[in-house]
Amino acid sequence: MISVRSFSATGTGSFTANPFRRLKDKTQVFLYPDGDHYRTRMTHTLEVSQNARTIAKALRLNEDLTEAIALGHDLGHTPFGHAGERVLDRLCPGGFRHNEQSLRRVDILEKNGKGLNLTMEVRDGILNHKLSTSPSTLEGQIVRYSDKIAYIHHDMDDAFHAKILREEDVPKEITDVVGNTPGQRLDTFIHDIVRTSQGKPKIAMSEPVENALKALRQFMFENVYTNPVSKGQEYKAEGLVESLYEYYAHNWKEMPELQLRMIGEGTPVEVAVCDYISSMSDRFAIMKYNELFIPKTWDVL
Repeated sequence: MISVRSFSATGTGSFTANPFRRLKDKTQVFLYPDGDHYRTRMTHTLEVSQNARTIAKALRLNEDLTEAIALGHDLGHTPFGHAGERVLDRLCPGGFRHNEQSLRRVDILEKNGKGLNLTMEVRDGILNHKLSTSPSTLEGQIVRYSDKIAYIHHDMDDAFHAKILREEDVPKEITDVVGNTPGQRLDTFIHDIVRTSQGKPKIAMSEPVENALKALRQFMFENVYTNPVSKGQEYKAEGLVESLYEYYAHNWKEMPELQLRMIGEGTPVEVAVCDYISSMSDRFAIMKYNELFIPKTWDVL
């Protein structure tokens, strides 16, 4: 219900739920973790939305616009998270970036190729949620910060759960600024944004807290995002996505009707293949790989 209300409140189109539901089977950080409590791309999105709405409400900004951007920002993500994105970016002419694919999904692919009638503000926020971009609205800027806060916060929490990290591993120069527990850090980041941005023409953090956030992000890259325990299976995921891409690039007539129709209307085959593969959940991608490449048993009658 949240997704329907948010998208219809900020544009005149209705939100198609299936791409959002597929996020529950798309990797956040840990590939096929053994446990029910690790984050997925859907739980990440919901946490971004929750943080962003909290900030927007405190600053008396448009909560519905903020939520719509948050719920749509990762709809274009590939199976297996950034591992899948790297493969498509390498193989697809013109590259592949999940923020651009998220906008393409709501603009073109939704509603069986008709797209959603979203406002420019929602579309801008979805496209520009990455750290290297700059949203034009305050609500989009809130989501941009909330995305980074959410993934650092919950990825660290998952790393504690997986025993990849211990709380005492976090450098003291960071904990002295933002706190010694996940809850303290999340409170610090959100409250700092509200205090720093109050009455200002842009969303910002204070310099000490922003520097701590950057240092924490670097710490996570060095200790979790490149850790062989959490990332040891990524080469298999990358090989799987590459195999699917090469197969459908040469056998594109086996793709669904939407992709075939778009190719007939002038969409390059490679783009249509990226559309199809990026829409897959981890589970569906593995199923298609098994169907296409793993020999099946047979019986002689």
